[in-house]
Amino acid sequence: MQDCIVIGGGLSGMAAAAALGEAGLSVQLFESKGFLGGRAASYPQPSPHPDPELIDNCQHILLRCCVNLLDFYRRLNVAGQIRFHREFHFFEPGGRVSHLRSSSLPAPLHFSRTFPGLKFLALADKVAIARALWTIQLQRGRRKDLDRTTMLDWLRETGQTRRAIGRFWRPVLVSAINEELDRMAASHGFQVFWLAFLARSDSYEMGVPSVTLSQLYASEAWQRFPNVQICLRAPVERVLVEDGEVRGVVSGGEEYQARWYLCAVPFDRIAGLVPELQLDLSRYEHSPITGIHLWFDRPVTEFPHGVLLDRTIQWFFNKESGRYLQIVVSASRQLTGMPRGEVIGLAVRELAEFLPAVRDAKLEKAHVVKEVRATFSACPGLESLRPPAATRLRNLFLAGDWTRSGWPATMEGAVRSGHIAAEAITAAEGRPGKFLLPDIA
Repeated sequence: MQDCIVIGGGLSGMAAAAALGEAGLSVQLFESKGFLGGRAASYPQPSPHPDPELIDNCQHILLRCCVNLLDFYRRLNVAGQIRFHREFHFFEPGGRVSHLRSSSLPAPLHFSRTFPGLKFLALADKVAIARALWTIQLQRGRRKDLDRTTMLDWLRETGQTRRAIGRFWRPVLVSAINEELDRMAASHGFQVFWLAFLARSDSYEMGVPSVTLSQLYASEAWQRFPNVQICLRAPVERVLVEDGEVRGVVSGGEEYQARWYLCAVPFDRIAGLVPELQLDLSRYEHSPITGIHLWFDRPVTEFPHGVLLDRTIQWFFNKESGRYLQIVVSASRQLTGMPRGEVIGLAVRELAEFLPAVRDAKLEKAHVVKEVRATFSACPGLESLRPPAATRLRNLFLAGDWTRSGWPATMEGAVRSGHIAAEAITAAEGRPGKFLLPDIA
């Protein structure tokens, strides 16, 4: 019998399994797909060739303030495969570029040398933004209604200009939280700007994996944990509950047992898997992300990435010498019902407004990935309803970016939930472990 069975091989399940394995517990992880990573994974691109190219569903990034995600990568010994960037590039339609980077000044003054030179903002916009950033520092931890207020309402309350909202606050926050400002709790906006932009001078630095996501979680990384058994293509069909506890799980028609169980699946799968939990998830909604992969016959940019202003597409990432770009559209409800060809056409037309070389390039191939259930919607009033790791069943625990991790639906939030659950399991086991790292400030 194993010490713990983990259901789900996304980031939360993997983080918990790695932490528990490092603590000496035997773990059996069941994943329904043929690869690990959940919604942050790679798979072969549809192709007639016998050896198709692996692509990520869309570009996933992290910031230096994502300390638990970086700690998880350290456990897998893959932290060296994250490349950090110290400069953000903001593109306006027409191709003009502004650059935001830190200086040697201490936080929160570290952007004070490059922020005044951002050409896409007027002086009135910058004054309003500076005032709001100062207000975040003053109100953080003191104002009690931020979870009941939308970020857009808060921005308007602080006198933000339309341009400041559209060109500064929205690009950062929609990408970070995967929700529109009028549907996002202000508490999450506060958290992003405090941890990523104000608390420390390097916390904003953006990490981009130099390999595909699946390579980060490949079997070689798990060889460090001989007591963790990974079972792929092994969906758990039922969780067997008896007398207020789990007595086993059924996968492939066989029953497996452990002393402790961790359910690390998306919120929309919980009720069907463990109806005995009786969780009220009626307030949860999904928010989609669309990844658009474009391969051109020539390089179209030398920039490693860019924020794209005033259009549907929001970010591009240079994946192959400027010839292969990944476009990301967060909170992409307007694209979910759009046919694939129209999505590609829209992306190429808009991209040409920012990168003039696209106009003369030939699009050789393209791929669209619509993650309709990418994350939960971080709407006002939801935070207090997110469930903790412990459940009403004595030996069953929960993890997932939708649980009470202290973060919105991000890779850091998912890993935090896995670490929180691992701490709860080791405490119940009688040998408490400490895995969750505190926020940087």
